[in-house]
Amino acid sequence: MGFDIVQLTGHPVTDAGAGTVFAWGLPSLPPADYLANALEPLAKGYDRVVAVSSMQGKDGLPRLAGLLDWPMVTDVVSIVDDCTFVRPVLAGSVLATVRVAAPKFLLTFRPAGFPPAERSGSSQVDASRPEWRGTSKRASQSIRSAGRPDLATAKVIVSGGRPLKDAETFERVIGGLADALGGGVGATRAAVDSGIAANELQVGQTGKVVAPDLYIAAGISGSTQHMAGIKDSKVIVAINNDPDAPIFESADYGLVADLFEAVPEMTRKLKG
Repeated sequence: MGFDIVQLTGHPVTDAGAGTVFAWGLPSLPPADYLANALEPLAKGYDRVVAVSSMQGKDGLPRLAGLLDWPMVTDVVSIVDDCTFVRPVLAGSVLATVRVAAPKFLLTFRPAGFPPAERSGSSQVDASRPEWRGTSKRASQSIRSAGRPDLATAKVIVSGGRPLKDAETFERVIGGLADALGGGVGATRAAVDSGIAANELQVGQTGKVVAPDLYIAAGISGSTQHMAGIKDSKVIVAINNDPDAPIFESADYGLVADLFEAVPEMTRKLKG
């Protein structure tokens, strides 16, 4: 099946097998309404519009689906045929097979459900720019990744919960271990809601879905909301001073200990 790519930022990727790469060359990702309006005239020429199940995808594609009046299937983890897909429901505890009857529709895919694509070919590049229109205004933007790998692709993720108390403690304890392991930093929704972790770090049903080789959960109880985002992790390590914390039921390895003692000790030993 032939396909084209709309690349919003960065240098055009021409070895992904696409026929054409529409390289818009933006300095940063646009607000969702601007993106949906810009994509609408281009999308009308295709039978499928596909995006990654990222925070931007969750924000922009439903708006595009509304503009096009097309149905949409989100969080696809497996393809049965060109109209039938598998997606998780009920916080990931059940996999539903969904068949779309409409001739044109939109899809978002969870990257963790598929192996990396083989890179080959040489796509032509279309550098024409779309018409930008919308009403949203970006008040501010902050990036707190400190050069750490993105959660969607990180092989190791260290996550913390609300017991980390404040942003400085969260960064020192969780960020310190993540840096020692060369990994990314994640957080629970409670940690984000309480202001000790940035919104882009949220892992879970309402945050990012991750699938690292190693997921270390420090001070995380194991709510259904959070577990829905980490269930595809290959190895889960839980550190919690509550031996009855639900996360121990899902963890491959569990350590009943005070995270403020255990995590810094792990960091010191890793740094030698």
